[in-house]
Formats: sequence, structure tokens, C-alpha cells
Amino acid sequence: MDYIYELKMKVRDYECDLQGIVNNANYQHYLEHTRHEFLSSTGVSFAALHEQGVDPVVARINMAFKTPLKSGDEFVSKLAMKKEGIKYVFYQDIFRASDNKVAIKAVVETVCVVNGRLSDSELFDNVFAPYLDHE
Repeated sequence: MDYIYELKMKVRDYECDLQGIVNNANYQHYLEHTRHEFLSSTGVSFAALHEQGVDPVVARINMAFKTPLKSGDEFVSKLAMKKEGIKYVFYQDIFRASDNKVAIKAVVETVCVVNGRLSDSELFDNVFAPYLDHE
């Protein structure tokens, strides 16, 4: 996979369940934080978009859990993307830093709501153009 963005993070105690591993719902937070930081790295603010009536939203998410993360584990969240119709599809994988084992593989489909209506986004098309495969 040709990743276009990476973000290093660390598991916090409160993200773990009674089994001592990261609760499954917290992986969605990691994935979302990675997408928001990626967007920020392109110079676009998620909050500013909302102020302009542009809201990127998750339409579908598929997560495959591979190796559990535990409290204190450092990990790297990696992201790749492509466009399918009006959807932007993010391929996001999280790797445990200590041994580079895959913790989770996810596919996140997002769409854009502009002024309350499902729409294509010229802004995202322009911002994401350098990151998309143009075969």
C-alpha cells in the first residue's frame, strides 16, 4: 500500500477495557483523528469547513482487528486514499510501533454534505488531487 500520511500515537490507559486491550470503539477515534490531522496537513480546517457549510461525513466503515494494542503501546496510523464517484475512500492501517505488527486494517468511505445536501466537493477534489492516483 502506498501510504500518503502517517501519524504516531500512544495508547492511553482509559482507552483499554477489562481485558487490558484497546476497546474496539477507540480504534474509530484513532482513525478519525488521523483523517483530521491529514486534512489539517493540507491546510484545511475541519471546523472551518463546517462554518462554510461543508461537512465531510463517514458513510461506511469496515474494520478488521488483527493484533490488540495495550496501554502504553506506541503505534503508527497510516492512510491512503482514492476517489470513487462522489466518495473518498480512506484505507487506514494501524501498526504497533514495537514490532510493526498490524493492529487493524480499515476502509472508511466518506461523502460530503454541502449546505445540507449530499454533493461532490470541488474543494476536496482540489485539495486531494496531489494524493490521488491519476492512472
